[in-house]
Amino acid sequence: MLAALLQYEFLQNAFLTGILIGILAPLLGAFIVVRRLSLIADALSHVTLAGIAASLYLSKSVPMFAGLSPIYMGMIFSVAGSLFIERLRSLYKHFQELAIPIILSGGIGIGVIFISLAEGFNTDLFNYLFGSVSAVSRADLYLILVISIAVLVMITLLYKELFLLSFDEEHAAASGIPAKAIHFIFMVMVALVIAASMRIVGILLVSSLMTLPVAASIRIANGFKQTILFSILFGELSVLIGLFSAFYLDLAPGGTIVVTAIIILLATITYKKIKNAVVGKKREVKV
Repeated sequence: MLAALLQYEFLQNAFLTGILIGILAPLLGAFIVVRRLSLIADALSHVTLAGIAASLYLSKSVPMFAGLSPIYMGMIFSVAGSLFIERLRSLYKHFQELAIPIILSGGIGIGVIFISLAEGFNTDLFNYLFGSVSAVSRADLYLILVISIAVLVMITLLYKELFLLSFDEEHAAASGIPAKAIHFIFMVMVALVIAASMRIVGILLVSSLMTLPVAASIRIANGFKQTILFSILFGELSVLIGLFSAFYLDLAPGGTIVVTAIIILLATITYKKIKNAVVGKKREVKV
């Protein structure tokens, strides 16, 4: 595998991109899970699918779009979807959770229309749905690198504010924190990371990389910072093991990455149960 990595550029692109996504997705996922907004990732991934399908359709029917990478249209749709979610959350103040299924349904509907116009599924669309090791170009890697730097800088600068908003939004707003502006920035970051992740994980599975490593880390972490660290560790393990498996078994990397993340989650659940049982027995012995 090491020899292949040194020889083939597409493998280098895939693994470097995977490493970056393995950091970004669980990092943002930790804030999403704490705020109980896990389904936002699903909604935006389906909106991204609509953007990808629209781009593939336009590339066939409009010459000027022929050379445009679908990832850009996917990002535009994803960011637009995040803005619509925020708008709907403000309209339905007492039923904010409605915003997510509304946008999710809209994304699916628009995506199906463009897929039909593009005369059904093709290899390109399949790669975007489930990920592909060979589909990641050097331009995609550079784009994801820029997004990674921007997201890491924003998280570093706004960590305190995001932490307060995640655990007590009303108190944070009362403390003078510009809650709407920071939440807007956060949603845009989530949208960009979801769109950027689709090359490796796939549109339909990217939300799993944002939630499964976080779910595993919550079982064993003590405190929020430790949750983030374990989430990133589990995310990286899922991506690297998943990519190795996809390469050797000739499978879609999205599936192998998600299955690896599920195995890690089951392992942490089992570890926690065993640990609690051991602690319980020790207490009984002391008594």
